Order: sequence, then structure tokens, then C-alpha cells
Amino acid sequence: MSDIQILAINPGSTSTKFAVYFGEECKLKKTLRHSIEELSLYTNIIDQFEFRKGLIIDALVDEGFDVDKIKYIIGRGGLTYPLKSGVYLVNNRMLEHAKAGIYGQHASNLGPLLADYIALQIPGARAYVADPVVTDEMEDIARYSGHPAFERRSIFHALNQKAIARLHAKKIGRKYEKLNLIVAHLGGGISVGAHQKGKVIDVNNALDGEGPFSPERSGTLPAGQLIDFCFSNKYQKEEVRRMVLGEGGYVAYLGTNDAMEVGDRAKNGDETAMKIQDALGYQVAKAIGEMAVVLNGYVDAILLTGGLAYSTYLTKYIASKVEFISGVYVYPGEDELEALALNALRVATGEIEPLEYPN
Repeated sequence: MSDIQILAINPGSTSTKFAVYFGEECKLKKTLRHSIEELSLYTNIIDQFEFRKGLIIDALVDEGFDVDKIKYIIGRGGLTYPLKSGVYLVNNRMLEHAKAGIYGQHASNLGPLLADYIALQIPGARAYVADPVVTDEMEDIARYSGHPAFERRSIFHALNQKAIARLHAKKIGRKYEKLNLIVAHLGGGISVGAHQKGKVIDVNNALDGEGPFSPERSGTLPAGQLIDFCFSNKYQKEEVRRMVLGEGGYVAYLGTNDAMEVGDRAKNGDETAMKIQDALGYQVAKAIGEMAVVLNGYVDAILLTGGLAYSTYLTKYIASKVEFISGVYVYPGEDELEALALNALRVATGEIEPLEYPN
């Protein structure tokens, strides 16, 4: 498989991460940092495409790679149409929706655009995305919010949740499609999903602030208080949005989004840090309990992943509350580049067929 060369691309708000794989072997992993000064020249995230599009090829050439041998270009999927899990060929409709941000503006919207641009520069190359954040396998009953003007949406860390679920299944010698799992992605945003036989049938909308609070997001807030807050004439819409999506959680309570700093403060006797760290774990545990109900109590394993899962204290706290449901397994961190590359490899080896983005 070493003759299969893959380029994986993961655009972030202030960086562009990419990696080159020869089969399953990573040959290069690199992060291109973008300064605030550079990005301030652009009105929105999509405008940054022109700035970012040539940086990856230039970096590959500088590293000595023969770019023409890379035939599989896979980017992180953005906020396009809701899609079932899988690997998708990038087409014009997907590009249109990524540019428009039909479900919102996010750095991941650059993923298909960058993959498509690079693939067009290489003879015989194809562009793909895999398990985008809008992956939607929710059951109909899970979509009801309580009022017909609002529908619950599936927007979550699908790429990492699916990758970790498959990794766990492989480790225990089972098929992902035969397992019932609860996967909690613990990062700057937190999503907790119920995986039933290979499908995420319910999950909190981690983008819009539903579910547990996180280092940067407020999570589900008391509706009545939120209504009063919004109509107090003290705040503009964007101020409230930032409060919910970027300046909530640890940032609001403790003035930092650095989970390691919060952990250190708690260890050193900061009582507020102790309480807030425990409250985050408490809310994650409650969300896991909800997903156990979704799965009717039949849970083969609970998986904790994401950057916060490096905190032994936090994972032990969560496990102490939910291990009565099932065994708890910790897979700290996230490697979205590896997850993308492995999905591209599944296409290259014929394990799966790429899907068509709907018109």
C-alpha cells in the first residue's frame, strides 16, 4: 500500500494542517500558522481561500515531495448539506455550499475548496471529504425539540468520533457495525453521541451550544434566562453569539480556555477551578447517561476522546459516574489528519466506494 500517496488537509481558524501518507505510514505532518495580521485582511473565512490555496503545494515542494504522485486529496468536510457517514467526492454543488456556508461559516468549509484546488493541479488526482461535521444519522424521534419552529440538528465531531469508534472496534476484534457505543469528544467543543450498530442515532449539536459546556462554549443554557438576556437591550446579537460559542465555559468562569491551566489551578487549591472542572465532568456524565437511555441501556463501551481526555483527573471523574453503564475506555487527543488519510485509504483499496454529494 506504500504506493498509495494521500494528502490530508485540515484547515483551522488560525492554521492549515496537512499530512502526507504513503499507505498507512505518515511521511510528513505540518502545521502552517497564520497570524492575526494576515487573517485580518479578509472579511470572512471563505475569503481566506485565495491566501491559503497555494501554501500547501509550496510547502510540499520545499519538503522534497513529488506532488504529481499524490493522487488522493482529502479535506475536512464543512457545513454543507446534512450527509450520512462516508467518504464523498468533491463536486461543484459541494463547493457552492461550502462557499455559501449554508449551515454557517466555519474553517472546515475551506476543506473541500482546498482539496479540489490541489487535485486540479495534479494529473489524475481526485478530491474527497470524509465524515463532515454535518454527518447526520439521527433517528426522526431525536429531531424533535419541543416546538415545530425548531429542529434539533446533527452537527458534531463526526470525523474523530467515527475514527475512535472504529479504532476501538478493531482493538477488541469486533466490527463497528455490530457495536453499541457512546463516544464523548472532549475538546474546545464537546459532543456526546450514541452509536448504534455503526450509526450515530442521537448527538448534541456541538456547534450551536447544545449539550455540556466546554472550555469555550456555554452549552445548553436556561431558556427563560437566555430570552431575558437577549431582550435586555444590553447586548447585540454577535455579543450573545460569542458568549455562547467562544467566550463561554472555562473562558467565562475562569478567564482561560486552557484546560491544562485549569487543571493546574485546581491541583494548587483554586476552589473555583476545582468546582468548574468538576461541573464540566458532571455535565458530560449526564450527557452519557442520556445516550445510554437512547440505546435502551445496551452499551458495549463508553469512549472518551479529544484533547481534554489527556486529563486523568477529568476522565476518572467522568468514569466514576458512568462506569455502572459500561466499561470506559480513554483515547486521548484527536488526529483528524490520520482519520482523513485512513478514510482515503479505504477508498483507494476498494474497501468502500466514494459517495456522491447530492444536487
